[in-house]
Amino acid sequence: MNIAIIVAAGSGSRFNSEQPKQFTPLLGKPVILHTLEKFEACFDIDEIVLVLSPSGQVQFEALDHGITKLRRIALGGETRAHSVKNGLAGTNPSDTDIIAVHDGARPLVTADEISRTIQAAAEVGAACLVSPVTDTIKEIAAERISGTVDRSRLVRALTPQAFRYSILEEAFAKADLSETVTDECFLVERLEYKYEIAAVPGSSRNIKITHADDIRTAEALISSCE
Repeated sequence: MNIAIIVAAGSGSRFNSEQPKQFTPLLGKPVILHTLEKFEACFDIDEIVLVLSPSGQVQFEALDHGITKLRRIALGGETRAHSVKNGLAGTNPSDTDIIAVHDGARPLVTADEISRTIQAAAEVGAACLVSPVTDTIKEIAAERISGTVDRSRLVRALTPQAFRYSILEEAFAKADLSETVTDECFLVERLEYKYEIAAVPGSSRNIKITHADDIRTAEALISSCE
């Protein structure tokens, strides 16, 4: 069984709105529903665990969402990593093959991207959806440019990120969650026994809704495909 953990417990402080970004309307329905519908449509996902804040759970349960793969709502923690850990805690290791972790504020992911990431994790053990870095990246020191980074070896980490259950469980068991944890691949990278992480090509359209302007960008991207 393949399970998706959709993390949507954040307050969205950078979004600059009283409404959390995951519940902000995007072309007539909340961002989180756009995201969930992509996982509902993916044949490689069997169940969904949604991680929400207590107030977010109240908001979500008031929606007529129609997500049939949703099996459980977990409460978020003080950080994203704690929220993922809470979502993982309720899964059954005996019948779970792959765990895919996705940001609830990435509504433009495609079912194909989800499937390819899961399939790569099943083969390698861990996989991260990525997109190319297209900007020139500079290093700075004392507010001065000190060099240029070779971007041919760089990618942007997207989500979903997918893992065999045993690998993600080990990563969290050995993690120091008091430090800054940027994503689940970071935890796997920190394991003493290094697991390979497949880089799965994804689209730059798979943006994360962070600021209010991102809603307009997402609307334009969705509309361009219709």
